[in-house]
Amino acid sequence: MSPVTIGVDFGTESARAVVVDCANGAERGTAVFAYRNGVIDERLPAPNSDVVLEPDWALQDPADYLGALQRAVPEALAAAGATADDVIGIGIDFTACTMLPTTADGTPLCFVDDLRREPHAWVKLWKHHAAQPEADLVNAVAAELGEPWLDRYGGKISSEWFFPKALQILREAPHVYDRAERLVEAADWIVWQLTGVETRNSCTAGYKAMWSKEAGFPSETYFAALDPRFADVVDTRMTRTITPIGRSAGGLSQAAATLTGLNPGTAVAVANVDAHVSAPAALATEPGTMLMIMGTSTCHILVGTHEAIVGGMCGVVEDGVVPGFLGYEAGQSAVGDIFAWFTERCLPPGYHDSAAAKGVDVHTVLMEQAAALRPGESGLVALDWWNGNRSVLVDAELRGLLLGMTLATRPAEIYRALIEATAFGTRTIVEAFEAAGVEVTDLVACGGLPFRNPLLMQIYADVLGREIAVASSAQTPALGSAIFAAVAAGSAAGGFDTIDAAAARMGGRGATAFVPDADAHEVYDELFAEYSRLHDLFGRGGNDAMRRLAGISRRARETRLVRS
Repeated sequence: MSPVTIGVDFGTESARAVVVDCANGAERGTAVFAYRNGVIDERLPAPNSDVVLEPDWALQDPADYLGALQRAVPEALAAAGATADDVIGIGIDFTACTMLPTTADGTPLCFVDDLRREPHAWVKLWKHHAAQPEADLVNAVAAELGEPWLDRYGGKISSEWFFPKALQILREAPHVYDRAERLVEAADWIVWQLTGVETRNSCTAGYKAMWSKEAGFPSETYFAALDPRFADVVDTRMTRTITPIGRSAGGLSQAAATLTGLNPGTAVAVANVDAHVSAPAALATEPGTMLMIMGTSTCHILVGTHEAIVGGMCGVVEDGVVPGFLGYEAGQSAVGDIFAWFTERCLPPGYHDSAAAKGVDVHTVLMEQAAALRPGESGLVALDWWNGNRSVLVDAELRGLLLGMTLATRPAEIYRALIEATAFGTRTIVEAFEAAGVEVTDLVACGGLPFRNPLLMQIYADVLGREIAVASSAQTPALGSAIFAAVAAGSAAGGFDTIDAAAARMGGRGATAFVPDADAHEVYDELFAEYSRLHDLFGRGGNDAMRRLAGISRRARETRLVRS
């Protein structure tokens, strides 16, 4: 067998491992590990399930990540018919910003007996939005002090990012913060577990922790202005040594080899973010090509040759996606999650019964009915803010909106309107980049949705008025991590010396492409105009009803928790 690498993609609900042939990019074997504790957003896991979480929390259990290494890696290897001797490298990516506090040796604080009942001792998942007050403070102080780095993030830092979450630990649980000898991205924590050496990657540092290759982190003066106790956060709980993506983080430790079934010393790639690592796998590494990583949320990745300030972008980082280019990121906080919410919370039981009788999932039934509708036929338009807005408004307080319902409105019409809303959100992002002078010439999609929901992809093409190509792999992030693993191993071991060389042999696009329908696009231009009016009315201060309602809801739930 040709040399192979393993890529492990740590997602929101599960981790996926894929074994990839370095010679041609063929995926020899895959395995999926569903996290046992999933997303922890109501109460801590047993035996501490009496600890109820406040609104907007989203935690995870790092034991699930170790379980994924222990189960998915050997299962994927077995599925590939490969042995540990065939594996020259392993790479991982993670949905980000997902961060956790640990002791100096990397032990998560939630593994420490007397801290198991402390919510702040657990992993804060990317969609943990309870740090919005801290994000507001981060932004307000940065604006007041004229911090130059703020523009690189479109003028606002999201509550999903690293320092708002870290600051929330300090402000709400200072005793936990005091015990936290390290604050670390989950991506880097996994690499730490694999190699025994703490290594911080430039991708998460750049996009999620306000670091730049040129200037490093914000100053101690800035952090002190947030809270005097926070002044030394970088030097006491992080590090200023940041390792570029595309490098080796070291070899697999004996303990990790025992855990995964791989050989000690196997090359381990520096960690990466799930969206960004996908670009080489989808051959989206040239300026003007926007990659849409579409799953529970959507991340938009684009490389360019010059730095521009794009309002509401998640960040622009030198070498953040591939060496030699500036990497831009934007995103939508919920896409697939919205459709899942609708089918789980709002759909009449008859639809589930019909799907079961046909032997398909309920999304297939809804797709069939929604596909029979013409654009605009339902009279509905929605705002896709079920999990707040990441780009271009950067506001977790915003909420979803569905306008135009009547007593005759059917579920398939709502389903289609929700798909259209997410497409309008992507069009808003594309137009923001182009208005800032960052060219978008091609669109490529990857992730779970493009392979499962062709109606969604056709609507996106029609709304955007552009052809959309699809990556060849349904496991694009994991394939991207395998590509980076091949570079970490190097050509001498059977891998590659550059990302470009590895991508050319191991990445690819499928034959499927979605071509826009001109008549549908014309109607969607009208609907997008209505979406944009609502977007600006509720998102840019014309009507703050959503934020006020969120505040009322939060106070009511907090009161109920106190009384209970």
